[in-house]
Amino acid sequence: MLSVWADAPERANPPHYRWGRPEGAPVTPATPTARDRHRWARYLVDERAEARVYRELASRRTGEEREILLALAEAEGRHEQHWIDLLGEQPPRLPQPGIGTRLLAWMARRFGSIFVLALAQNAEARSPYADEPYATPAMAADERVHHEVVRGLAARGRRRLSGTFRAAVFGANDGLVSNLALVMGVGATGVAPSFVLFSGIAGLLAGALSMGAGEFVSVRSQRELLEATEESDFADSALPHLDLDANELALVYRTRGMDADAALERAREVVTAARAGTAPAAAAPGESSHDVVGSAWGAALSSFLFFASGAIIPVLPWIFGMSGFAAVALALGLVGIALIGTGAMVGLLSGASPLKRGLRQLAIGFGAAAVTYVLGLLFGVSAA
Repeated sequence: MLSVWADAPERANPPHYRWGRPEGAPVTPATPTARDRHRWARYLVDERAEARVYRELASRRTGEEREILLALAEAEGRHEQHWIDLLGEQPPRLPQPGIGTRLLAWMARRFGSIFVLALAQNAEARSPYADEPYATPAMAADERVHHEVVRGLAARGRRRLSGTFRAAVFGANDGLVSNLALVMGVGATGVAPSFVLFSGIAGLLAGALSMGAGEFVSVRSQRELLEATEESDFADSALPHLDLDANELALVYRTRGMDADAALERAREVVTAARAGTAPAAAAPGESSHDVVGSAWGAALSSFLFFASGAIIPVLPWIFGMSGFAAVALALGLVGIALIGTGAMVGLLSGASPLKRGLRQLAIGFGAAAVTYVLGLLFGVSAA
């Protein structure tokens, strides 16, 4: 169940309803109110819509992830049937699903699953069934388990995000904050608008070049460090000449984590295969560390471009010839919207509240700008 309804459910157990009925057992008749029946109908349409979301995501996946998503859709179908059983039959007119569920369905059709699953993870944690007297304990337990299942699927997606994406998001945020602080500080000194514009463009170029170069060095250094720790084929040509019973090849495998007996057995297999002119069985390939780190050039380029795209926003009012309070107000408004957007995206991908992360990002950015603005005022007064 992905939505939370504003209607507060009745807290008392209905007179003729049995809690904890076995899954699939007939529903004992209840004596619901009209408000109860309306709430059940809303639960019903939400469960149906949520099942469609999971099926839509499953249609874009293969293998295990597809099976997991289809199993979630089937579980939502069981919950849907529970409310149909309580209602006696499907009402001829059903309410619209909640706005959160409709948003998920819209995103599932148009965007990547990582964003949908991150939203679903948050929503599954807020299921109303724990306090709903007409929902069985099994249904409430299902929703808690669904939260963990969706969390696991979302975690897979997050792990697939490369360093390039990370550099892009944080590069844009750094550009927004640093250049807003720069133009606010310079503008507060009372200099001409052309000087504010020049300072903003200089800050954009300096910051973007610095971010790009720093990201390139960081990712390249990390890749080189990983390369130094990976297995090497340096000694492969010498394998056929090793003594089968007296060699140190087993020590190589012990340094890679094998116990002594397994390492000795592996060394015998490798030497025997090398003498026979056949390659030993290779270990199953896993996820490459390089894939996780990402491309150094890709990270550098995206960091440069996204820093620049963020840093240009505070300068836009001066680029279009504005000055004074109007330019400052517009710059703050544009940057505020962008900061909330980047913060919300980070919150969404981390499974946290997008609104809280967006507001936190806004507070940090405006706090930095306020400090430099005050310093600019003080400097302007002292210079005068």
